[in-house]
Amino acid sequence: MDYYVIKGGKKLKGEVEISGAKNAALPIIVASLLADGETVLKNVPDLMDIRTMIRVIEYLGAETEFDIEKNTLRIRVNSIKNSEMPYELVKTMRASYYVMGPLLARLGEADVSLPGGCAIGERPVDIHLAGFEAMGAEIRLEHGYIKARAKDGLKPATFVMRQVSVGATANLMMGAVFSKGKTILENCAMEPDVVDLGNFLNKMGAKITGLGTERIVIEGVKKLKAITYSVIPDRIETGTYLLAGAITRGDVTVKNCIPEHVGALIDTLKYAGFNLDVKKDSIRVSNGKNLRGFMIKTLPYPGFPTDLQAPLMSLAATIPGISVIIETIFENRYTHVGELRRMGADITLEGNIAIVKGVKDLMSAPVMMSDLRAGAALVLAALAAQGKTEIRRIYHSDRGYEKLSEKLLSLGADIKREKGGTF
Repeated sequence: MDYYVIKGGKKLKGEVEISGAKNAALPIIVASLLADGETVLKNVPDLMDIRTMIRVIEYLGAETEFDIEKNTLRIRVNSIKNSEMPYELVKTMRASYYVMGPLLARLGEADVSLPGGCAIGERPVDIHLAGFEAMGAEIRLEHGYIKARAKDGLKPATFVMRQVSVGATANLMMGAVFSKGKTILENCAMEPDVVDLGNFLNKMGAKITGLGTERIVIEGVKKLKAITYSVIPDRIETGTYLLAGAITRGDVTVKNCIPEHVGALIDTLKYAGFNLDVKKDSIRVSNGKNLRGFMIKTLPYPGFPTDLQAPLMSLAATIPGISVIIETIFENRYTHVGELRRMGADITLEGNIAIVKGVKDLMSAPVMMSDLRAGAALVLAALAAQGKTEIRRIYHSDRGYEKLSEKLLSLGADIKREKGGTF
């Protein structure tokens, strides 16, 4: 397996271009199944999860052509040939659930294997299923598969989600586009990725209002058309490179981003004492004076994103004073703590609260990634640590960061991707 070798202590400097948002591209790729013809998606990142989703829609009957140099994905749909998603295709990615909405909308049936993905805690899949049941679907669990049936199509309904769920909001929105009437979804996710999916569907001919609010209304239409669309920039990648600049006390400009999508992180970095220069589509971070600890609580958008909690903790470990991080989204999202401690971080856990006492220097150590965002935390810590750090299981970072080592190299990092190793 490949692994990273990072020699820390170098201040990152320069500009880095942000790729398309993985968490927007995945449901948009699936939503292309709702229209016959050729859909052209631009700004699609070349990631493991994206390639998995391409295989998923190909299995269902789509033909695809992915130009990784131009980050352009062409999807041709004439008909959907299968309504079943086998375990072998979806075991590595929870976003496979997104096929349920389009399959129920077009075929009235969907058999989806219980998926895999990052082991970061319970995800509320039951909200997806309860929503589809409210829209008239019959749901059964048999032999590891969720079997959903809506023979006469999904019906308009009003559904209140028991908690905010990005996946359920996206899935139910896709499922409702052909229902004969008005579907109202309450307690919706307001994440930019959900808004981008809704904008994509509206450009296809859907009638969706309330995007970016807690109440989304979908008026069913008879058909959608294939279109050309560009995916928004990735806000989590944006935040990760800002944190990379901050943790190395460098001077990094993140380009092709939407600053308002990372407003919570910008506020936190400013409070901690870093200098930020925010423009229309770029953010520059540089070292400040009198750095200090901070407190954040992860919350649904526009609150602080759980996907940046782990990378932020690496930064907190290098800042004088005490920082407090409260994780409210996933109960298992502190798997990086043990590895950061191996690198000299002073972190105490009390339930879902992490108390981080800044240390003078992090130290190199052999570590391994446990999930995508925990992996980003280890890379950032290695960039700041004294000595040479080896990071294993980097396939996790391949799921969500396009050309990670190349982009860091362009900023002056001493990072190599090596082959070999057994763990």
